[in-house]
Amino acid sequence: MVSTASPDVEQQEETDVVVDAARPWVTIVWNDPVNLMSYVSYVFQSYFGYDERKANQLMMQVHHEGRSAVSSGSREKMEIDVQAMHSFGLWATMQQDDQ
Repeated sequence: MVSTASPDVEQQEETDVVVDAARPWVTIVWNDPVNLMSYVSYVFQSYFGYDERKANQLMMQVHHEGRSAVSSGSREKMEIDVQAMHSFGLWATMQQDDQ
């Protein structure tokens, strides 16, 4: 017996997360209730080499917006940066850049 689906039947499509190799990855530092703002700024200066102004700008973005993309590059480099932020006691994740 041959069966055919009626046109009224909705077909489900499977979707996979597509990773665009050309899009850079970013390290995101999240706000937390533990670390002082001065410490977060210090970490950004000491690890990433940002000057005090840039480090404070990123720290304030974390503080006011809850998160900040603090570095971008290859997936492998962002994995290293996320681990470094964890070693400093900061909450950090990585994702492909939205832009």
